Formats: sequence, structure tokens, C-alpha cells
Amino acid sequence: MPDSQPQVPSPTDEGTPQTQFPPGIAWIDGRFVPMSEAKIPVLDWGFLRSDATYDVVHVWKRRFFRLDAHVERFLASVAKLRLSLPFDRAGLEALLHETVARSGLEDAYVEMICTRGHSPTFSRDPRDAVNRFVAFAIPFGWIANPEQRRRGLHLIVASVPRIPAASVDPTVKNYHWLDLVNGMFEAYERGGESVVLKDLEGFLTEGPGFNLFAVKDGVAHTPDAGVLEGITRRTALELCSELGIASAVAPLAMETLTGAEEAFVTSTAGGIVPVGSVDGQALPAAPGPVTQRLSELYWHKHADPTWATPVRGLSASAT
Repeated sequence: MPDSQPQVPSPTDEGTPQTQFPPGIAWIDGRFVPMSEAKIPVLDWGFLRSDATYDVVHVWKRRFFRLDAHVERFLASVAKLRLSLPFDRAGLEALLHETVARSGLEDAYVEMICTRGHSPTFSRDPRDAVNRFVAFAIPFGWIANPEQRRRGLHLIVASVPRIPAASVDPTVKNYHWLDLVNGMFEAYERGGESVVLKDLEGFLTEGPGFNLFAVKDGVAHTPDAGVLEGITRRTALELCSELGIASAVAPLAMETLTGAEEAFVTSTAGGIVPVGSVDGQALPAAPGPVTQRLSELYWHKHADPTWATPVRGLSASAT
């Protein structure tokens, strides 16, 4: 009798979930494709080893917000990981503009990625790998839904510690998220909506895709180490200065957060978002007056030509 062959279900079989892709455009392997066709080989070390860096800039009303700062950080991350890009800074910015223009989106989440790629000879030496660059633009996404933005996120401080900065440099934006993912599951199990992790010394660090601020005695406190130095975090600190709000970048103790008058998180995916409670304990104000003032000015700055860059249209040679 012939050997029996395993029956592999086809994507159209009843009961098999169908993958949904958002509208948008990606640039990968030298060409623009719909999001459904943006795929990397399974041998890419970005997939196999999380050997990659990335950055995300958003577009709001056809304007990039703080594009220069995001590109600068991305290029610094690429250099720190000893990766290389197929173009210079001007070429990178031009490609990001064209990606958004081709997407036709008014408000977009725009990601740039550089992976280690893989070696043409399957060498295990990372110096032999051919690096891969990917960019895409999809509809703007929020770190919190409308209800959460209105009344504040319910945060849980997880028991799992953040990956030590001595092991993985958090200032290089990366996909090492298993500590954060484990923390998210812990938060859900404890009735929370998102999570913040502590470092090995017990100080607060960051959450999945956001930095944390606690406002106590009128001072906006945010961690000084063990975190990605977020562009929105930087923006919040600059806006504090503009508004005359005192700020402190220093180790952030749990007692400062639980004793705060208000707290907020900062992210490219949503800006300045209030925190409503920590470990089930409601904060006195959500959103508090500092959070509200910063958020209002943050969105106002999206029309400021100092920080907002209009998306350029397609080049004459584009098809």
C-alpha cells in the first residue's frame, strides 16, 4: 500500500481562520506591494533571532510628526547593531514619503525596519548576512481605545522584570518583547488592560510600546534608564518645559506612581494617554490637569511646521 500522506488543510477549508490585512502599502525587496504580499523569508534572522531594529513615525492629516527625530533614532539603532541600509538618509526619507503617498492614507502608522537578513551560503556568521529593509504604511492605530483614552488605562505592574539594559540596550528599538508579553498576560489575568514592568532593582521602566509618567506634587516624573527613549516621551518633556511644568528624569519608584495625583503614558500610537488606575487602585484624577494640558498642546503641535512635515506626492517616475 502507498505511504499515507498527512492531510494539510487548505486556507479555504471550513473553520480555518482567514488572515485579514489592513489597507496600506509596503516596500520590501526593492518594490512596493499590498500589505497582504509583504513577506520575509522564514530564514531571515529578524524572524528567527529577533535580530532587527525598527522605528515608527505617524502621519496625521497628511503630515509626518517629528520625522527627523524618528529617522535619526532609527539610523542610530541601525549603526549600533552593525546593520546597513541600501540608501542614505535622504533616500530613506524619500522612500517613507512615497510609501505614505502610495497608500493614500490621511492618518497613518509608518514603520521602517532593518533585519539582519540571512547569509546566501547559510553561514552562521552575522557578518555574512545580507541585511533587509522593509517599510510600510497602514491606518493610524491607537495604543488605547476611545473609552480607555477618556477615563484612563487600567495599568498593572507585573511581577516579571524587564530585560536588563546590560543584556539588550533598550535605547535601540527592538522586538525583544517576551517579557512584555508575559507581563501583558499577567495584567489581563489580574483585571488590567496594560502593563508596566520593573527593573531588577525594583524601579519602574516601561510598558509595551509606551513610556510612563507619574505626576506628583506638580512634577512629571519619568524613568531615566532601562527604557526606550521615546520620541513622544521627549516631546512630552519639551512640552512640559514650554508650559512651565516641572519634570524629573530619574529612577521612578512604585511609591511615586501609586502616590501620584495623575499619571499618563506616551506613545507614537496615540500621543499622551491618561492612566486611570494602578493595580486596581484609582488615581485621584484621570485625566488630570497636567495630562490634559500636555495632550492639548501635543495635538496642536501637529500643525506646527517645526515638527510637522507634509507628505510629498509621488515622484514623476513612480508607477
